[in-house]
Amino acid sequence: MFPIRDNIPSRTVPFINYAMIVICGGVFLAQQQAGNQLVEQYGMIPVRVQHPAEEISVERMIPVITPGGQINIVKERLTLTPLPFPPVLTLLTCIFLHGGWLHFVGNMWFLYIFGDNVEDRFGHIGYLILYLVCGIFASAAHLISSPESTVPTIGASGAIAGVMGAYMVLYPHARVLAIIPIFVLIQAIVVPAGVFLGLWFILQFLQSLAADNEMGGVAWWAHIGGFVLGAVVALLLRNGPLRPPADTTRDFQVRSYRPL
Repeated sequence: MFPIRDNIPSRTVPFINYAMIVICGGVFLAQQQAGNQLVEQYGMIPVRVQHPAEEISVERMIPVITPGGQINIVKERLTLTPLPFPPVLTLLTCIFLHGGWLHFVGNMWFLYIFGDNVEDRFGHIGYLILYLVCGIFASAAHLISSPESTVPTIGASGAIAGVMGAYMVLYPHARVLAIIPIFVLIQAIVVPAGVFLGLWFILQFLQSLAADNEMGGVAWWAHIGGFVLGAVVALLLRNGPLRPPADTTRDFQVRSYRPL
């Protein structure tokens, strides 16, 4: 399922949510110019955080596309030199980097769908703190799960997972319009937000059990850590300093589409 929108309109302009999307977009464009340089320097590499003053020789498995279109996995050896700043700061900087267009667009879309309503409840400053703290906590969760990994960890997924966890707690009766492919049709369906986000979380947990974090791929425990923290913070604050929920909703028009 891929979300299209929810049925809870925001009462305020989500300045912070838009700012995070713009900042991530600017950093991503800078990555296109700098190549892997930004990733190697500002991505969170667990082994570098664990050994900040050491020069570390690492060996990675990378995919290489041959002229014939085949994908071969080859070993790459490189040296990680000490950073000019404390590597622990990469737990924050890594959440503004992305690994490709699909990674970037997918993350920003989920943030656009769910972030505005969470900012509406937390307020602009509170939402900014929630987003950054969830991102750092998510990076720490991955660090704990793979402390000697030499693979750079990048992406806003952990911070966005925190936003999604908060949304599930704050809007238990919300609905999400999503699309799902059914054979040759693309079916639009309306599902409770709790079901949509709950299934997403369960999927992260199940995939984390089968994943080999040392080989790279998706940092599943970052998703899990961010989601849990966002949900816990929202649970603790929802009856306290947060704004009351909006009492307006919007209807959906559900259709089926046949791809061309």
